[in-house]
Amino acid sequence: MAGGGTSVIVRALIANAAIAAAKGVAAAATGSGALLAETIHSASDCANQGLLLLGLRRARKPATESHPLGYGRALYFWSFLVALLLFTGGGLFSLYEGAHKLLHPEPIGRVWLGVAILGFSLAVEGWAFAQAVAEVDARRGGLPLLAYLRASKDSDLIVVFGEDLAALLGLGAALGALLVAQATGNPAWDAAGTVAVGVVLIAVAVFLAVEVKSLLIGESADPAIVEAARRLLESDARLRLVDPIVTLQQGPGEVLVALKLGCAPTLPARELSDAINAFEKRLRAERPEVRWIFAEPDLDLPATSSR
Repeated sequence: MAGGGTSVIVRALIANAAIAAAKGVAAAATGSGALLAETIHSASDCANQGLLLLGLRRARKPATESHPLGYGRALYFWSFLVALLLFTGGGLFSLYEGAHKLLHPEPIGRVWLGVAILGFSLAVEGWAFAQAVAEVDARRGGLPLLAYLRASKDSDLIVVFGEDLAALLGLGAALGALLVAQATGNPAWDAAGTVAVGVVLIAVAVFLAVEVKSLLIGESADPAIVEAARRLLESDARLRLVDPIVTLQQGPGEVLVALKLGCAPTLPARELSDAINAFEKRLRAERPEVRWIFAEPDLDLPATSSR
């Protein structure tokens, strides 16, 4: 991921640390279950962003003999852990706390302190979310937002965007529940808000886990890379595509391309080598994220044209 994406994670970490501290004070002062759930949520987000930064660092490690293609997929592993932590540390805890408050309702004190803290949290979280949205907009081109989130290979940006969105929805639910509980004098509304926070977190966590799991297992790269390779091959009469092109996303900005190329049996070996090298150079120039190209020449089988 580009440096801009890393800065989005750092800004989100700073925002969540400030929010978690403020929510913790308000939760202790008011006894609100919704505020307690939001405190745990923000603390969980801080841990998540720390894991993402760790994942980015591990993914940048150079290739070794035991990992010849590098460690790019390490980021997907840490991103998947983040989704699990959001599900358990945030979602399940909020559901438990909400159920506990429903069964054992407690009066809520200093409500306006809680409202003020939630308002502050909404402002700070809104700022962090705006940074994530700006980064997503800069990357998605003309794709609809949901289509981009499902197709993106930048798991850390997807996770930060999802966390920030869940935080805004959770804060809105907690604030609404606190205000209704104050207006009606019924603390069950606060408990209902806590449950709503848990439902939001679980829904976002499941979406993130499904998307990151696909990348972790091994997902094909942007189809535009295949189209670029086909176009370049069509422009060179010496080479023709035999089998479908295989691409694999090895990490953000790291793509492997494998293909079998047909050529005339009479083509000199030197000219064949020059043609393949020229193709690889042009593909990398057009698509810098292509780090590895495995091109196998086939001199015996008749080539099937890619045209």
